[in-house]
Amino acid sequence: MTHLKIRSESDFPYGTTHEDVRVPLADGTTLFARVWRPVTDEPVPVLLEYLPYRLSDWTAPRDWQRHPWYAGHGYASVRVDVRGHGNSEGLPTDEYSAQELADGVEVVNWLAAQDWSTGKVGMFGISWGGFNSLRIAALAPEPLKAIVTVCSADDRYDNDAHYMGGSVLAAGMHAWAATMLAFVARPPDPYFVGDAWREMWLTRLEAVEPFLHTWLSHQTRDDYWRHGSVCEDYSAIGAAVLAVGGWHDPYRDTVLRLVEHLPDDRVRGLIGPWSHQYPDRGLPPGPAIGFLQETLRWWDHHLKGVDTGIMAEPKLRSWISDSHPPATVYPELRGGWVGDPAWPSPNVTPTTYALQGTPQPVDSPQHTGLDAGRFLPFGNDADLPPDQRAEDAKSACFEFEVPAEVRILGRPKVTLRLRMDVPFGQAIARLCDIAPDGSSTLVTRGVLNLSARHGRDRADAWPLGATEDVTFDLNGIGHTFPPGNRIRLSISSAYWPWIWPQADSAGFTLDPVGSSLELPVRTGDLDPTITFEPPEQAEPLGVIHPATLDEERPERLVVRDVAKGEWRLEVDPRYGGTRVYPDGLESTEDAVETYTIHEKDPLSARTHSAWTIRLHRPELAWDTRIETHSEITCDAADFITTNEVICRDGTEVVFHRTWERRIPRMAG
Repeated sequence: MTHLKIRSESDFPYGTTHEDVRVPLADGTTLFARVWRPVTDEPVPVLLEYLPYRLSDWTAPRDWQRHPWYAGHGYASVRVDVRGHGNSEGLPTDEYSAQELADGVEVVNWLAAQDWSTGKVGMFGISWGGFNSLRIAALAPEPLKAIVTVCSADDRYDNDAHYMGGSVLAAGMHAWAATMLAFVARPPDPYFVGDAWREMWLTRLEAVEPFLHTWLSHQTRDDYWRHGSVCEDYSAIGAAVLAVGGWHDPYRDTVLRLVEHLPDDRVRGLIGPWSHQYPDRGLPPGPAIGFLQETLRWWDHHLKGVDTGIMAEPKLRSWISDSHPPATVYPELRGGWVGDPAWPSPNVTPTTYALQGTPQPVDSPQHTGLDAGRFLPFGNDADLPPDQRAEDAKSACFEFEVPAEVRILGRPKVTLRLRMDVPFGQAIARLCDIAPDGSSTLVTRGVLNLSARHGRDRADAWPLGATEDVTFDLNGIGHTFPPGNRIRLSISSAYWPWIWPQADSAGFTLDPVGSSLELPVRTGDLDPTITFEPPEQAEPLGVIHPATLDEERPERLVVRDVAKGEWRLEVDPRYGGTRVYPDGLESTEDAVETYTIHEKDPLSARTHSAWTIRLHRPELAWDTRIETHSEITCDAADFITTNEVICRDGTEVVFHRTWERRIPRMAG
């Protein structure tokens, strides 16, 4: 096990200070910011993390792990709340809106102009913060010299939480839209904004529009999704990019594309075994690495002009896991690192495996996919997919012997010869590692909405009764199949609740003749010279997680109603729980997501999410509560959405609104 080192301020080269400031924007709005600085009379470079997630509470524990660490190593490290969130002024907008990005450019320029700044700025972040780091880098503000983007996406349509292979990501889109509805409804904190908090809150609430309405209204890759997708023009990115991902994060393919499309002197890629987390946090799966130290090498090179050797590293450093039994959590995986000088790599050879057999119908039960695991794993105990044998039994399976070790790195690809008697459908491919005992470990997977077979920007109905070949990629992976195991390709026509089912459940006929699996086989040994320092962080903030009398729910619970033929998946996302902060704030979050479907009826699909958030300051007699409910159902023609927000100040209901929409099903 890799052990985390906690560093006190006395361990750092610099003492540190921190203060809360207001960053002024041109339209008069101010954004709430926290600035950690080294104690020095000399100007220093600046690092920016820019998020909607409330620096004064929700991300505060994580912020204190890294911002003081950077300050102690000679950087001003700044955390800013996006407009309309936390204690920033203004109204909330859609994710990665033009307003958010323009504000970000202003923040970069403001930081560069401070007298304690050298004028050189870096941006970093994970997920949303990694996304907007890339997008602001594509706007190329002059002071922004380098970024570190972690678990982020270059393509808002096909590599985010909304769509996958042209299909609606039921779990991803629903869960994230419901979460953001609850998050955007939270009030500013009077401890930081004073008596203006209630007026700010009510003004914000009147401007709230559920993200879900917009996302479901754009079911193909149109101009809405092209906005802010840096894959539209990689050459616009002016800053140096350290792209970081994890094989258990759904956005990891972005790292491969950035390394492929950006020039050698401006990009390095790093992919480990991690979930949707910073690689130093020690959350499973590990091993964790000294990520702060690794990023310091990046910052020192690009912002201070120090030759740290970071640009002499391979263009892409990747972890390749050993074969492992199926489990929903791995504290650490076995495996090792490899380095590649370019991507596509000269060390990777596409190797084709032809499928064998006679044509067979594929009409998977609608509950196929319940063992998919969490779309966005955070390192919880039930995040990852369990044994896939039950899923494989609902799929068409093709197996290949492994007489000698097969190590893969990159994106597998399938070509399927299909005949379909209905106009719309979808194909899901899973690559599994089959052990001698028969256990099936999911390696990676991919999806194609068959109406998107000619491009994600269109929805072409399938000619009834026609046979066509379709080709699509699976998500990237680094994995080793050992001798004696078998490689299994499983093809299904349903994958609930990841993928929203098409209205007609007739499936398709798969002809193995003309169908194939292509694996990116990597030659060469693991590289023991690729090493990282042990993980370390600054001293924690000191948040208390008090025990409660509430009975803890299972993280993922599958319930089958045998008589009705109905399946229900209940998910506790385990975000925050109850926290007591050193400044006196008490915060409690509770959420449960429910995904229901009848095994023979695609129109029975239903998602529901309920959130409750309480923010309480006893010393100020401030007690606020937010309740939200979000639901998606469907019929053959429309998605039907319902969203409700109820906000209370003490016992007074200060806001209550329900939105109901019917959104036509196009590609979805």
